[in-house]
Amino acid sequence: MQVRATTAGPLETGADTIVVGVFEGEGVAHDLPDGSLGALLDAGEARREFKRLAVIHFEGRRFILIGLGDRAAFDAEGARAAAGVAHGRSRELGTKTLCWEVPHHVGDAVVGGLVEGTLLHAYRFDRYKPDSDERREVEELVVSAHHEISGPVESAAIITAAQNRARDLGNTPANDLPPAALADYAAELAERVGIRATVLNEEAITEMGMGAFAAVARGSDQSARLIALEYDGPDAPSAAPRIALVGKAVTFDSGGLSIKPAGSMHEMKFDMCGGAAVIEALGALAELQAPVRALGVVGATENLPSGRAVKPGDIVRALDGTTIEVNNTDAEGRLVLADCISYAVREGAERLVDVATLTGGIVVALGSVYAGLMSNDDDWAELVEACGLTSGDLVWRLPLHEQYAEMIKGRYAKLVNSTERRAATSITAAEFLHNFAGDVPWAHVDIAGTAYDVRRPYLSRKGATGFGVRLLVEVARAAAL
Repeated sequence: MQVRATTAGPLETGADTIVVGVFEGEGVAHDLPDGSLGALLDAGEARREFKRLAVIHFEGRRFILIGLGDRAAFDAEGARAAAGVAHGRSRELGTKTLCWEVPHHVGDAVVGGLVEGTLLHAYRFDRYKPDSDERREVEELVVSAHHEISGPVESAAIITAAQNRARDLGNTPANDLPPAALADYAAELAERVGIRATVLNEEAITEMGMGAFAAVARGSDQSARLIALEYDGPDAPSAAPRIALVGKAVTFDSGGLSIKPAGSMHEMKFDMCGGAAVIEALGALAELQAPVRALGVVGATENLPSGRAVKPGDIVRALDGTTIEVNNTDAEGRLVLADCISYAVREGAERLVDVATLTGGIVVALGSVYAGLMSNDDDWAELVEACGLTSGDLVWRLPLHEQYAEMIKGRYAKLVNSTERRAATSITAAEFLHNFAGDVPWAHVDIAGTAYDVRRPYLSRKGATGFGVRLLVEVARAAAL
């Protein structure tokens, strides 16, 4: 979908469908010459309650009048929800060019939310379905305001396009997106947006000493890849910290020899959604020409059982020399991330955020509303939380504690990759990763509950959500200030 901003009035944009929002206790800011929008409200056919809408025609145009609820409560998330509902109705009407009239006296975040909600709701993943002549798609979004809004509109369009690309990666089946293919995609993206890409194959990963990562990869015939993307933005402040974004990209996770139940195993193509978010966040930062210094590190592998696969009870040595007893091969993501975090620290990371579909425990704790956040630094955690609120990718902090750290001490090695008791599983997984971040300010974001099959007014379908792209872009920009 093409997106553009304009200061022209909605009737001057050439749009065939125009969306007008109205708040509780307020009238229509710009009614039609015959007063028909206000009359629609007076008649009760249109209402000011949030997301309630009605349609009217005027001089060959369609007008969607949508309730925005209480102005004081209307924020970027409300804008995303309203835009998703309006897009759904406009698509049913056969709209080709959709115009949103920006409500008076709202900020740039709401303007961005209107773009995000429209583009996220418009997303389709149908590359494996036959083309349908009956499919109707909105081709262009025009955002109309009295003042100049091209900045927030363009920024929102870039970031949302990146999020939708991350959804494509998550939705692609594992047979078409093995680790090598994901690495090729990342390298092509890097070339397109002008960032540096380094890709290491499984042999190089092993030779470097990434024994934890390599152990996960052993069971598959598909070679693992370490993907590193480097972006040094123009005008980045000299004092800006180098931030590393680290992502887990297990392109298919069977659980290894500790095999998962068959009923939901088909969902394990989504175990690479953290890596997809990191790749696309780096791409978005480059397209935005953001003044930041960022490193993306993604560990891509499959986790499969075979005669070569790592076995429960095996002991492996991580990149930093830490020995790890593997007592559950389905706790593989933390092994991959351990070496990726160590790699980022070696490369000079001064701030760390890792993103991963890591534990089922976080789904039990937080469902699909918040991702879990754990951190070794209060100030850094506070910044990530604030960026979650700003971006709409919400995170909720859970505690670290030395008693949780004791639970992942190994019997035969320094660490064990999974605790014997199923207690505080998300926190103990984070405590495992804490060992590899050391003293570098680090935040772990567990997206197992938010990465796929989440329903929002603008995410109305099953599949990958692209959660984390908006969050990581916001964190990188905020950290550079």
